Amino acid sequence: MHDIDKSFYLNKVLQGVQIKVKAGSVHALMGENGAGKSTLMRILAGILRCDKGRVYIAGEQVEIGSPGEARHLGVAMIHQELSSLLDMTVAENIYLSREPGKCGMVDYKRMYRDTETLMKRLKMQIDPKAKMRKLRVADQQMVEIAKAISFNARIIIMDEPTSAITDREVETLFGIIRSLKEQGKAIIYISHKMDEVFQICDEITILRDGQYVGSWLAPELDGDSLIKNMVGRELNEIFPKVQVPIGDTLLEVKNLNCKGQFHDVSFKVHRGEILGVAGLVSAGRTEVMRTLFGLAPADSGEIVLDGKPIKAKKPIDAIDKGIAFVTEDRKKEGIVPQMSVAHNITLPSMKRFCRGLIDRRKESKTITEQIKALSIKTKAPSQVVASLSGGNQQKVILSKWLLGEPKLLILDEPTRGIDVGAKAEIYKLMCAYVAKGNAIIMVSSEMPEVMGMADRIVVLSNRSMGGELAREEFTQENIMQLAVSNM
Repeated sequence: MHDIDKSFYLNKVLQGVQIKVKAGSVHALMGENGAGKSTLMRILAGILRCDKGRVYIAGEQVEIGSPGEARHLGVAMIHQELSSLLDMTVAENIYLSREPGKCGMVDYKRMYRDTETLMKRLKMQIDPKAKMRKLRVADQQMVEIAKAISFNARIIIMDEPTSAITDREVETLFGIIRSLKEQGKAIIYISHKMDEVFQICDEITILRDGQYVGSWLAPELDGDSLIKNMVGRELNEIFPKVQVPIGDTLLEVKNLNCKGQFHDVSFKVHRGEILGVAGLVSAGRTEVMRTLFGLAPADSGEIVLDGKPIKAKKPIDAIDKGIAFVTEDRKKEGIVPQMSVAHNITLPSMKRFCRGLIDRRKESKTITEQIKALSIKTKAPSQVVASLSGGNQQKVILSKWLLGEPKLLILDEPTRGIDVGAKAEIYKLMCAYVAKGNAIIMVSSEMPEVMGMADRIVVLSNRSMGGELAREEFTQENIMQLAVSNM
């Protein structure tokens, strides 16, 4: 791809960008959120048209006007945001719009058989007849990967393919990638996980603010030089942890049970504390947080906030008590995608702007203050929130909850799919929040993150308590030992 330009209205997203990817190689495309990576790949996948530039495949200049044309040319894309049809089966999703059959009749027997063969080849244990809605987010991601590979494309774009899958599934994916390399396929790999990039990629191209920075062989860069080229500045501290005084108990969870989800969960959270919650996928971490927020009421046990027992039967009960929850799936549960940045920020706090009618002047002033305070990169408060980068969408979600001044902020995978620069900004916001005497519960699958930011770590194992670690006891080995203690 040569000299690619792309603008949305007056916003120039790409300017003179280039990338050259070889057959039989894995090429990382790196940059902060908003650098233009996904836009460039959407042009290659036929979802967007560039304003200027040229695209060559196997030495021939091509015009890609639609996703269908891209697939015909051998380009397939695995998107960061899942786009599955949840009420259809795995097989129906994989073969959507290209179902096997004759005379307009779908041959379901063949479709399920072909899907089962594909799953075995990719070493994925997923039932072809299962409804997508019934699958874990990790399995939905693996189905998207299988779908892209089923096109037999020669160029496969993977946009954050490991953001929602387990370490074991990452190894499975890397095995698939190595096999595709051996077949002469070209893989374009977008990820914010630098250890993955150095493990699987042969070459690296970096974009910054919509412009081409450079391309390198992977061994020519290390973590520090990669970050410096991505953000244009040194990041001396990935985890800017600030030690603040730990106060009295804010939240106490006593023998909490939710049938089929978790059992006998007990822990405390103190003012000024960031409590990390670790454990393997399906350990019950998210389920406990959803119960605290009233999304799945407990069957038994007690939740005590500020010394008073509370019963959160629905989210409004938790919000009224001063609990806020940033969910792991920001697209489905964190934002209202087609609403503006402004309306997403004020949505849970409309009471403060209403006296019969909405005080638009007060609301507008507050929105401007929030955008500035959290450094949200947006053209205007009226911009549709879905058009922001992942990091800025996450800041909008944080902003809407912080505006309500909660006592306890629950963060479930708060930096999933976010670049190192945006991560550092969110970590600083977390430190500033607990410095005011509030508390955070942070669920994270990334051990360096939970060890870097937490004051104490609670580990869940097999949907129950695995144990607890003080900061001086933090090691990956100790966390893993507790994570498998009930297995």
